[in-house]
Amino acid sequence: MNVKPTNEQEVYMKLKLYSIYLIALTVVLFSCKSAKKMYEKGNYDQAVELAAKKLQKKPNDGETIDVLQNAYRFAVNDHENRIRNNAASNNDLKWEWTYSEYLSLQRLHDAIYRVPSVYDIVKPTDYSSYVTTYQEEAAKTRFDRGVVLMENNTKNSYKQAYFEFQKSLSLKPGDLSVKEKMEQAYAGAVTNVVVLPLTQFGYQYSAYNASYHNFESDVLRYLSNSNGNVFVRYYSASEANSYNIRADQVVEMRFRNVDIDRYRDQRDTREVSKQVLVKETVIRPDSIVKEYATVKAKITTIKRTQSANGLLQVTVRDQRAQYLWSDTYHGDYNWSTEFSTYTGDARALSDNDKALVSRKEDFPPNEDDILRIIMNEVKNKAECGIKDYFNRQ
Repeated sequence: MNVKPTNEQEVYMKLKLYSIYLIALTVVLFSCKSAKKMYEKGNYDQAVELAAKKLQKKPNDGETIDVLQNAYRFAVNDHENRIRNNAASNNDLKWEWTYSEYLSLQRLHDAIYRVPSVYDIVKPTDYSSYVTTYQEEAAKTRFDRGVVLMENNTKNSYKQAYFEFQKSLSLKPGDLSVKEKMEQAYAGAVTNVVVLPLTQFGYQYSAYNASYHNFESDVLRYLSNSNGNVFVRYYSASEANSYNIRADQVVEMRFRNVDIDRYRDQRDTREVSKQVLVKETVIRPDSIVKEYATVKAKITTIKRTQSANGLLQVTVRDQRAQYLWSDTYHGDYNWSTEFSTYTGDARALSDNDKALVSRKEDFPPNEDDILRIIMNEVKNKAECGIKDYFNRQ
């Protein structure tokens, strides 16, 4: 069964088709104008690429062909002028600069090649052989610069060499000789940091012993996961020993002292009173005699507090045990509660008094739990401090 569209449906369909056509026309006009604008502004490479894209959809657009031809001619002139200037330079990176110029020229060739109808008109030059030649030369130059830097035999020179080899490898991917040199440069540039186990002075709690190894491993895990310096690697003492890792720097962590005070009670006693209704005498329905009495109570409020603090010292030394850096991190713990007792008449208590009286007497956490809290605080602070120090190296 065929259903004939209503007038409203026909109008809607026409509007929809018109909108699609208008959008397509706008895109086409914008592409053409963009290529022309880029050409007029002297951005010849962009003008060529935009015009080539436009011609893929509309190959017989004479105006766009003119823009493409002129833009390509000026783009080639610009790149070849820079190539001639590079050739006269004494900078050994001139090969890399020239490679970049030929790469841009080849990109223009490829953009035009994708439009066969225009390719024979413009006749762009294929620079692929030049790209290959100067890519090889640029990679070799970077490689040679890296080799020379390694001869200085310092961490900083090894770092610079590493980046030279990295650039060489990006120009010549998969080259095994470059990879090998890059690994050698990294081995010379890297600082191997060994995080020693946590030590203590004159302090003994079961929680400390239970957390002893976790403290070191937690710090090590954090440093490894948030490492912002590619030339720093972290190891535990056991890892360094097992894998025969050269320890360039060591991190020492020491609990200098931990003080946990006994809890203290501060008592405050006060008397309260209130007028309360004790008797009502009904003489007649509209006449009631009320009798009041004063009731009293004595309230004792106890504010119970406890404080504790810890001190962690972190020191970094080199392989000769020479001091390089140190910092101290404090951990604080403060606990408090409040409750009340009373004697006398409960009717004298206010709502706030009743709330305090209803609270059960509470005692602070045990010393092991307090120590865990302090250790966690100083650990978090130390992790950030150590990370920031090595990220600056």
